[in-house]
Amino acid sequence: MNRFLAHSSNIKIDKAILSDKDEVHHLKNVLHLEPGEKIELFDELGQEYFCEISELKEKEIILEIKEKLPARINKIKLTIACAIPKNSKFDDIVDKLTQLGVARIIPLETERVIIKLDKTKKSARLERWQKIALSAVKQSHRNSVPLVDPIRNIKEVFAESVKFDLKLIPHLEGARRELKDVFSEIDPKNILVLIGPEGDFSPDEVGAALRAGFIPVSLGDTVLRVETAALAVVSFIRLYCF
Repeated sequence: MNRFLAHSSNIKIDKAILSDKDEVHHLKNVLHLEPGEKIELFDELGQEYFCEISELKEKEIILEIKEKLPARINKIKLTIACAIPKNSKFDDIVDKLTQLGVARIIPLETERVIIKLDKTKKSARLERWQKIALSAVKQSHRNSVPLVDPIRNIKEVFAESVKFDLKLIPHLEGARRELKDVFSEIDPKNILVLIGPEGDFSPDEVGAALRAGFIPVSLGDTVLRVETAALAVVSFIRLYCF
């Protein structure tokens, strides 16, 4: 069944209005749906509804709510701060992390990130990544859209990391713990994971992360690409925590 996102302020007890221009265009002009057809609706709070199309207007769709679905509650909130790889690979990272249930995605600039974008390009990339996330939400039948941050510097992420009850930094050298050992000891609810660039984090970045309370962990004996490392970490955490 086709899924659409509406703001909670447009949803009442038995009626909803779909007003986002992209959603309206997709329903009317791409899918060619008509009054009487059924759709699924969800809002930014994660609430879901079964609806029937009542009326097609020029700039909005009127929906009749047939059923309010039971809320789906996530046990943990997972944030991935991932260094931006070359080419358009971050598009795929956003898509896959969204499908895997990540709550927040932070595109990360580190010392060894090769991609350097100006203000205009950063804004355009963010808009594209947010659209990719929404599309992945619909495809995977998630009930919430992950927050995709503007591109952040790693120092900003360190400053914000006090809000998390578990912070992990996979990297390639020095003393590191196994993920399974970390999760066998604690039951975190709000997790932040840093994913480094090609060439890994710099020694200064690793040192700053350790001082900020990050636990260094290993992802195995092989060196993984950025996108592979991100998916590997999230898949492991889903197995243990979701």
